[in-house]
Amino acid sequence: MTAAALRALHQGPDLPLVLPGPWDAVSAKVFADAGFPALATPSAGVAASLGYEDGRTPADEMFAAIARITHAVDIPVSADVEAGYGLPAKELVARLTDAGAVGCNLEDTDHATGALRDAREQADWLAQVRAEAGDALVINARIDTYLHGAQDLEEAVRRGRLYAEAGADCVYPILAPPPLLADLSTGIGLPVNA
Repeated sequence: MTAAALRALHQGPDLPLVLPGPWDAVSAKVFADAGFPALATPSAGVAASLGYEDGRTPADEMFAAIARITHAVDIPVSADVEAGYGLPAKELVARLTDAGAVGCNLEDTDHATGALRDAREQADWLAQVRAEAGDALVINARIDTYLHGAQDLEEAVRRGRLYAEAGADCVYPILAPPPLLADLSTGIGLPVNA
């Protein structure tokens, strides 16, 4: 259950890597028992299981849910922690590792405004998370351009490259049209989640 193991799964040989999204300990056990090599919690699924709308789960409850999931299985778990709940990088990394997560999904939407964060500011923050985590976390940088209605491949690639330079291990251009995934991967130079 290490970041190195999760990172290696992103490189093959069994690609595409399919990471099911458990919302609680029971669903995590079901997926692990089905033979999946790793899991990735979805913020929306965890929120719904706790009685919240996506984006409205209190950080303490989200990290407690992540801990229940990681403790239920003996495979790597990456956690969707939205935009980091406003936590400084050091605290975010500590809470993720205390919860047993070996990866995290961090999106570039500013939940206070509902708009995309400035890409360079997001890259700087991701670099801080990488510096605090070292190699202990797989950082999946979510690119929200398509979520916000922008169909600009160049902007998604620009953001992805900045996040790669900041230390992201992979990117998630949520809602990107499937025909563009290969171009995004080539342009960014990292594994692309879809």
